[in-house]
Amino acid sequence: MESYEVGTAVIGAGVVGLAVAAELARRGREVWILERGARWGAETSSRNSEVIHAGIYNPPESLKTRLCVEGRRRLYAWAEARGVGHRKCGKLILAAEPEEEPALAALAERAAANGVALEPLTGTQAQALAPGLRARAALFSPETGILDSHGFMESLLAEAEAHGAILALRSEARGGAARADGRFDLDLGETRLVAREVVNAAGLGAQALARRIEGRGGEAPPLVVRMGRYFALAGRSPFSRLIYPVPPVGGLGVHLTLDLGGRAKFGPDVGPALQDPEALDYRVDPALGPVFEAAVRRWWPGLPEGALQPDSSGARPKLSAKGEDFRIEGAETHGLPGWIDLFGIESPGLTSALALAELVAEKLEA
Repeated sequence: MESYEVGTAVIGAGVVGLAVAAELARRGREVWILERGARWGAETSSRNSEVIHAGIYNPPESLKTRLCVEGRRRLYAWAEARGVGHRKCGKLILAAEPEEEPALAALAERAAANGVALEPLTGTQAQALAPGLRARAALFSPETGILDSHGFMESLLAEAEAHGAILALRSEARGGAARADGRFDLDLGETRLVAREVVNAAGLGAQALARRIEGRGGEAPPLVVRMGRYFALAGRSPFSRLIYPVPPVGGLGVHLTLDLGGRAKFGPDVGPALQDPEALDYRVDPALGPVFEAAVRRWWPGLPEGALQPDSSGARPKLSAKGEDFRIEGAETHGLPGWIDLFGIESPGLTSALALAELVAEKLEA
């Protein structure tokens, strides 16, 4: 069996793994990025809404809020400096029914506590911004935007490689062990990697990998996989901003997002909870169409009949059915200095990636 020695191994070449690799390589570390797939960014990171979130929904003390707010600032600056496609288009959050208005007011209070500015609108003002909506009241988020996530990941990989990082595709970390000298053996099948540091950014596979590391103390948290399905709008969108309903419990509701070409899609819904991330079915059942249509017509009654088409789906690596905060676990949790686990990095993980990467780097340097 071939064996290689490396300073830092980052496991997973999704947006978070690539951001971590770029940050660590920039700080002078020798970095290998291990990706089990045939290309980078092909799993969770390529199956999302491509939204740059403002930091509205989570509690102010949470990592999700802290990293989202800081990550959003950094992401806009990064995209501008490197020519990554993006647009700060803004977002409308709607109360379509009178009974939803208290929840809208509570959301405004949460955003203010998070340091995120929202503009309150009457229903008439919201309809002026997006004609055809059904709204009693609304909030406008000027800091919300959209991003070319593929271009962003490409720029992260370019940054990492410019500072000497190596990407190893088709290189699955199947397990490993903590060594007596403080380093880590990683089993890559026909190859063994000996690393001084490891960042487990394996997304849907992070818990399974953590449980296969000999000498790791503590229990990895449970994984609850939630599928989210999208339907696309036929033709060009009549809206130029993102449109979200008041969020229901357990999700953000079926909302409208845009890509940089003006194409609109609705979703994601909250699909059934799954336990096996290796048995995901990304097909979108056309029979869900009427469910999506009914959800959208609550706030856009003019949705044309038959205008929704099955589009794409993604899987959220949640820590519970309702979701929990990001978990970044180091030696204080599992007893292994130099090993960092990233668990539950769902939305707003894309927006948070650059800030999260800095936090990981600081944790390794502490």
